[in-house]
Amino acid sequence: MYLHLGKNVVVTQKSILGIFDLDNCSQSYLTREYLARAEKAGQVINVSDDLPKSFVVCMGEDGSQYVYLSQLASATLLKRSEGLGFE
Repeated sequence: MYLHLGKNVVVTQKSILGIFDLDNCSQSYLTREYLARAEKAGQVINVSDDLPKSFVVCMGEDGSQYVYLSQLASATLLKRSEGLGFE
């Protein structure tokens, strides 16, 4: 199964490690540091036309992590994922 993140970008269910609200999570120093390191490593993929509201951490087939910035709210992504069998 696939989850649509925006801008015609979809990821597989099994590759998703977590879906996070950007406003709430970015208050933490550790999250800001993680996102900064991912950006520096070229692992951040922006699939948002507007300001991003959430980020989705995925595992690539090669074992590397990717962070997708989405304009969709984390609650919206969660509702979409419920149809995919996520808990």
